[in-house]
Amino acid sequence: MREPMPEPPLRLSSWRTLLRYSAPARGRVALGGAFTFLGTLAGLSQPLLAQQVLTAVTYRRPVGPLLALLGGLLLAGAVLLAVGYYLLESAGETVVLTMRTRLIRRILRLRVAVTEQIPPGDLLSRLVSDTTLLRQVTTQGLVSAVTGVISLIGSLVLMGLLDRVLLLVTITAVCCMTVTVRWSARRIGKATGEAQAAVGVMASTLDRSLGAFRTVKAAGAETVEIARLTGTARGAWQLGLRLARWQAVSGTTAVLTLQVSFLVVLGAGGARVAAGTTPVSSLIAFMLFMLYLNQPITALSAAYGQYQAGVAAVARLEQVFALPAEQAGDEPATRTAVPGPARERRLASVDFQNVVFSYSSHPPWVHDDVTFAVPPGRLTAVVGPSGAGKSTLFALVERFYDVTAGRVLVDGRDVRDWPLDELRSAIGYVEQDTPALAGTLRDNLTLGLGPVSDDRLGAALATARLDRFVAGLPDGLDSEVGYRGGVLSGGERQRLSIARALLRAPRLLLLDEVTSHLDAANEQALRDSITAAAATTTVMVVAHRLSTVVGADQIVVLESGRVRACGTHTELLAADPLYRTLAATQLLVAPGG
Repeated sequence: MREPMPEPPLRLSSWRTLLRYSAPARGRVALGGAFTFLGTLAGLSQPLLAQQVLTAVTYRRPVGPLLALLGGLLLAGAVLLAVGYYLLESAGETVVLTMRTRLIRRILRLRVAVTEQIPPGDLLSRLVSDTTLLRQVTTQGLVSAVTGVISLIGSLVLMGLLDRVLLLVTITAVCCMTVTVRWSARRIGKATGEAQAAVGVMASTLDRSLGAFRTVKAAGAETVEIARLTGTARGAWQLGLRLARWQAVSGTTAVLTLQVSFLVVLGAGGARVAAGTTPVSSLIAFMLFMLYLNQPITALSAAYGQYQAGVAAVARLEQVFALPAEQAGDEPATRTAVPGPARERRLASVDFQNVVFSYSSHPPWVHDDVTFAVPPGRLTAVVGPSGAGKSTLFALVERFYDVTAGRVLVDGRDVRDWPLDELRSAIGYVEQDTPALAGTLRDNLTLGLGPVSDDRLGAALATARLDRFVAGLPDGLDSEVGYRGGVLSGGERQRLSIARALLRAPRLLLLDEVTSHLDAANEQALRDSITAAAATTTVMVVAHRLSTVVGADQIVVLESGRVRACGTHTELLAADPLYRTLAATQLLVAPGG
């Protein structure tokens, strides 16, 4: 099982990094912050009005207008805060959408070698869970921090105007609370990162089981896989509990400190009222401010915790953006299907010149000084024992990997000098595993192409001998193929991949074991199609069946990453012992044998 990416240290540039992430919704954040700020001001004025009401009652003055104004401020504050909350939530959704779009583009542009080292579930966790954390920290957390500071300072100033002695008691409590919250918030950030990583491990484990679902069931391994999955779920649960404990400690400490300070202020204020140094109305207004302080202090505490969680999320997202990716180039949104097979185009040539390659960039080598040429408009077959590096040749042509040394040329041009979209648009590639994507047959056939006429689709289906199968389906081309093409048989998926490649009318057609899942009748028909395609397209085919290679214009024999021999079937039978052995064994199976 591939290991998830190690978690990066939580050392990013504080709020500036998070502000950069909130840029797509900055205007809406500012507007939501303005409404929230006005609602906060309305709340700040309420204790002062309450003091005026008490003073008016004490001196038997009219209180109706003051009560009406107080009620109006209560209503206005609620409406302003509600509008501000909505604007911030919508801004948060915009931030999440923008980040997910960026992340999707990056993930699908990652180099193949990178994705083979990272579990898909780990990337999925970062796309879903970590981007969700940004919603709060880049919108509500940011605004809460600003409005909380303003509310806190405003409240303390107004409290100082009422009673400076009681203000000193309050400031002492706030300082104690700040130290506690800062201490616990850092641990909240670390716990958040660990919890998110555990979710990624759980998603990766589930993806592992679903990716080989039939194998798991056939092996009777459900119990083992359930235990593995529940183990990762329990690990995520334990880290979630640790996060909850730190959050509980932070929140409880803040509330407890505020409540204790409230009682201290109440006692000290009562003594000052008894001594005649503070009016009762001022004490009540001060106590209302003490109650009101709960809101900005709680907001600041939450904002700091969100900031730490956001830094953890951003660190995980930034790690994805730092992974090596292919250059997008000037690729259009969709490619246009070739209008017909008879169009004028130059057939591709391929040259391997002293190619050395290893997946780890050091020995053992998959290819060691591989040199041969594929002439344009010809059928070239590649054969050899398992592990000789046959399929990897195609991966180098497609630039899924770069050579360690040497060169791979297409049309006399190093593939590393081609724009990737231009290179791959000239190639039709049928993989050995013949994957299919969830969706309809039409979706799979036109993958990466623009609208394609039914006539063109029908011609490709007929060539791949899939037309009768499609005609027998109730929904035809609009039939669903299921998750990873599970509704289709191996042979049907293989023919679907062939039809998809032929539909592109490529200048170079790469076929990796295209007859491995076909019966004798369909294999013969497909061989005829390959021969016909070789008249208008350069074809390279990796084959294990003798019937596939006997008619090739050129056969390349690989052994242990080296080119052992090149020639026609007749020439190799006469000159190369390994080829004679392959032809006589199950590695190259003759028709009917």
